[in-house]
Amino acid sequence: MTIKVGDKVPSVTLYTMTKEGPKPVSSDELFRGKKVAVFGLPGAFTPTCSAKHLPGFVKKAVALKKKGIDQIVCMAVNDAFVMGAWGKDQKVGTKVMMVADGSADFTKAAGLELDLSARGLGLRSQRFAMIVDKGVVKDIAIDPPGTFEKTSAEETLKRL
Repeated sequence: MTIKVGDKVPSVTLYTMTKEGPKPVSSDELFRGKKVAVFGLPGAFTPTCSAKHLPGFVKKAVALKKKGIDQIVCMAVNDAFVMGAWGKDQKVGTKVMMVADGSADFTKAAGLELDLSARGLGLRSQRFAMIVDKGVVKDIAIDPPGTFEKTSAEETLKRL
């Protein structure tokens, strides 16, 4: 069952990359007491994700924060090393927190998994964007596989 408005986000361990290496962060900690724009995508360094999805949130970070967003989180079923390298490549700085859902724990618990095994990519996340306020989903958009229409930073701003 896919996560929906009014649901609490799944309680799992995720990872971020630090200078000391991968650091665990609980989703409870990540969303506690904050209004978070979190977007998930099929994978780091993939064409649409690198050309449109992540760059859009970097460009619109100030506008999102002006609308009350405390934190912007990019999540993918990749490891923390890949997410860290992708963040550097995309020059996200402190605008977007790059979070690894390496074992797809969040993705599966939220019902957002996408099986791309036939294309050699294994289990991934659907392309989504959520507004989460103090751990509760206030808005969610999911793009069908192969599309990028509802989950952009621009569309997320419209829904705030």
